[in-house]
Amino acid sequence: SRTHTGLREILDGESESNILFIAWISQVESIDDTLEARQFFKSWSEKVLQHKPKSILIISAHWDTEFPTVNTVLRNSTIYYFNGFPDPMYELKYEAPGAIELGKKVKDLLMGAGGMKRVDEDTERGLDHGAWVPLMLTYPDADIPVCQLSVQSSQTGTYHYSMGKALAPLKEEGVLIIGSGSATHNLKKLDFSIPNGSPVPWALEFDHWLRDSLLQGRYGDVNEWEEKAPNAKMAHPWPEHLYPLHVAMGAAGDDAKAEQIHTSWQLGTVSYSSYSFTSSL
Repeated sequence: SRTHTGLREILDGESESNILFIAWISQVESIDDTLEARQFFKSWSEKVLQHKPKSILIISAHWDTEFPTVNTVLRNSTIYYFNGFPDPMYELKYEAPGAIELGKKVKDLLMGAGGMKRVDEDTERGLDHGAWVPLMLTYPDADIPVCQLSVQSSQTGTYHYSMGKALAPLKEEGVLIIGSGSATHNLKKLDFSIPNGSPVPWALEFDHWLRDSLLQGRYGDVNEWEEKAPNAKMAHPWPEHLYPLHVAMGAAGDDAKAEQIHTSWQLGTVSYSSYSFTSSL
């Protein structure tokens, strides 16, 4: 149920990428050691990115706004807006430094090269669990400045791909760009009777289509996923968990090479397929 296609190249130092899409679903990843995805995130500094980034721009599916918005804070707070989870979840903190200069540069790039008429700054908002759960596992010291960028679920994949293209200069400045969402995301179809690692057919078909499209460089098809992908609306009834992928693709560029760095399954319908993107020199 788990592969690391292309991971050997990263381990050998041939093509370490600074643009990634990571898939997650549950806040419980932060405390449940039985999840394969948790182990993947914990092995990050050894197996995925051996070089510490200067700063991190993370695009989380859980910040959905009408207009693109960046948080520009001195220090990130840890946002809890979920109920019914184990008590230890609410004791976790990830108070990484803010990245105000990065946030302002993101705004300038989106309004300049991106041609956007409005990009907002939020001077109070910290990190939601789409950001702090994976970052807590990948960079537990919380010593890397982090800026978060919102998605716009009312827009399209192509719109978010264009956002990413505008942000491409950041990859030359030591900024790690992370799209944080889910390869599949339909909470109404979770099946607690299915053992982890056993996907249902419709979810597997969508996941394989997404994998093949990315590895073959068919980014145009991924931008038009609602028309091109099998079981598109079943896999993503709402698009916000896929849009961070489009931003990452755009930032990497049309000629970028995608590699699948992890895949595992939970509850029958939850794919943790994650990808790196390496631009051609």
